[in-house]
Amino acid sequence: MPFTALSQRSASATFMATVTIIEPVQIENTSNMNFASIDARKGGTVTLHPDNTRSSSGDVLLDEASGVSAASFRIKGQSGYSYNIIVPQNEILMSNGKSSLTLKDFTVDYQGLFNDNTETVRLGASLDVGAGQQPGNYRSIAPIEVTVSYN
Repeated sequence: MPFTALSQRSASATFMATVTIIEPVQIENTSNMNFASIDARKGGTVTLHPDNTRSSSGDVLLDEASGVSAASFRIKGQSGYSYNIIVPQNEILMSNGKSSLTLKDFTVDYQGLFNDNTETVRLGASLDVGAGQQPGNYRSIAPIEVTVSYN
């Protein structure tokens, strides 16, 4: 009797596809940066820290701290996801219409992980003040951009 071998030429399996749509990352400004009042004297650098404190080097006098504020942002995203904050790397000009100051060396205080979907981020910077800097109210020439993104 002849022997006939039957071989299986194919096999199949099935699968399911899934996806989780996460919360879109959001950022909202809750407080603008305010170095408050400074007496320029012979000039120097004023640093506004993310914790709303100031320090100085050189010969500048920090007047009463009323109104001092680091820039503050409320960010929202998916709980358990990590994020990154991108701050300006270049110098930013501030002007009173006649004279200018340089804002630089931005520092940011953040955890980098969404715990409860909402986090607060504070941004500080340093300000170069010239000797006998012209008095007046200085503002950044253009809005300063801060970006949040998922890692």
